[in-house]
This record gives sequence, C-alpha cells and structure tokens, in this order.
Amino acid sequence: MIDQKTVERLYECDVIDARGDRIGSVKQVWLDEASGQPIWASVHTGLFGMRESFVPIQDAQVKDKHITVPVEKQKVKDAPEVDASGGRLSDAEQADLYEYYGMIPAANRGEHDRLTQRSGNKVTGQERMAGQERMTEEQRMADRQRATGTRDQIGREQTRTTGQQARDTSRQSMTRSEEQLKVGTEQVEAGRVRLVKHVVTEQQNVTVPVSHEEVRVVREPVDPNDASARGGRAFQNEEAEVVLHEERPVVQKETIAVERVGLDKETVTEQRTVGGEIRKERVDVVDETRQTPGDRKR
Repeated sequence: MIDQKTVERLYECDVIDARGDRIGSVKQVWLDEASGQPIWASVHTGLFGMRESFVPIQDAQVKDKHITVPVEKQKVKDAPEVDASGGRLSDAEQADLYEYYGMIPAANRGEHDRLTQRSGNKVTGQERMAGQERMTEEQRMADRQRATGTRDQIGREQTRTTGQQARDTSRQSMTRSEEQLKVGTEQVEAGRVRLVKHVVTEQQNVTVPVSHEEVRVVREPVDPNDASARGGRAFQNEEAEVVLHEERPVVQKETIAVERVGLDKETVTEQRTVGGEIRKERVDVVDETRQTPGDRKR
C-alpha cells in the first residue's frame, strides 16, 4: 500500500501494469488534499514518452524500482487527457478520471453501483475496498447525502496536489520536471534485392592447329642393271595418282556449369543523429521581503 512515506520513492520508479508490461515512468504524484494519501500518478507514455497519462495508485504495490498497478497498459494510454500544468485538477477532470477507471471516491460510496454500471469496466481495487468496508446505516445515509450532485462535488470534496508538496506548513517546496529524449529503433523494410539470370550472346574466336598433305616430287637415280628398275614401260604414257588429306576445324558447343551465384545478408551498424525539442522547468527564487537600513541579506 502506498502512503505518504513512500511518495519520494515513486519518482524513481517505472509503472508496470497487471500483465507485467511497462507503462512508463512517473512524472508527478497527486495527493488527496483532505487525507494526504497518494491517489494518482502521471506517467510518461506514447512515442518518446511525450504524452502524460493519469493512472490510479491507491491499490498499487511498490517493489524495488517498480510500481505495479491493477490496470492494463492500453487502458492507461487511452485515459482522458488532463492538463496538469496548473498543479490542481478541475472538477470535470476529476470526474472524467473516476468515471473512466470505474472508481468511486470515498465521499460517494452511495453511488457505487451506478458508476460501475456506467463505466462498464472491471471492478478496481478501490471498489473492492469500498465493498469490503463495513459501514453503519448512519454512515451510509451521510454518504448518500454528500453524494448529491456527484459530478459537481467530486472535485471540491477530493482535490489533488503534486506528490512532493510537504504536509509540513513550515516548509514549502515544489517539484521541478523536465523532458528527456528516449530514442529507440524499429525495423522497417528498406528494399528488395533479386537474382535474375538472362542469356547474352557474344562472339568467341579460338585458334586451332590444322594440317594437310602436299605433293613433293622426289627424284632418285636408277641403276640400269637393276631388274626392278626396268618394271615400267619405256616410251609409254603413264599416270600415277596420290590421294592428299587435310584437317578441317569442326565446331561443337557444350553446356557446362561454371559458377554458383547467391545472395548473403550482413548487418552493418552506422551512427545517425536524431533530435527533438524538450521542455525543462526552472525554479527561481524571488525574495520580496523588505529590508531595513540596518538589515543585511544573508
């Protein structure tokens, strides 16, 4: 259970929903002006944490650096937008938040059933606590009387102040806030690369060695006394025929595999600079006390 003693710790915590998903970081904490108990926390949500949403923390649990609330992340993101720059919530803003989360203020328990039916939401931790408390008939009657005109009275009966406002009237303080850039990355499709094969015709010349036969006249002297030399007929016309051969180039084509082409992906990391405008609050001390001539400011 969150009380005044744990308020200071909330500013260092992340808000976790009922499913364990991170909603955002705490920016401000709002107290019940009457009881001083923490009621709401404003949380940074949305892209870069630029949106501020309100989430109920009456039934939240604090452990280490996390605040677990009994609502889901999307429910908080869709909560009504509230202008918290003035440090107080208007009557209409308080009524919208209570109705959106299906909550019943302590002063309006008499309308528990009606508000729950209108909101259509699951019963929250505050409603369970209201149902578990045993009240006398006199207390119920007093609550019903105070519940007259609920939407106009909610803001006046239970207003909120920023979480770090001390209850000690002798010390005044305020919370200084600033925005911070939270940059992340997302993966998107940058393009597509395909392998396409097509046929290209080119001229190729290859030198091939070829051979052929040629006729050469060979003359040899003959011995007149050699009987084999006299085999021919003298003074007769004769012909001798020799067959000549040659080589000619023959072209044939053969298809063979020469290489395999593929695509591989690799991740290359580069540095890119992004920027955005952020807001910061500055606190100045304005001393309006009057000094007498003999006084000196320390």
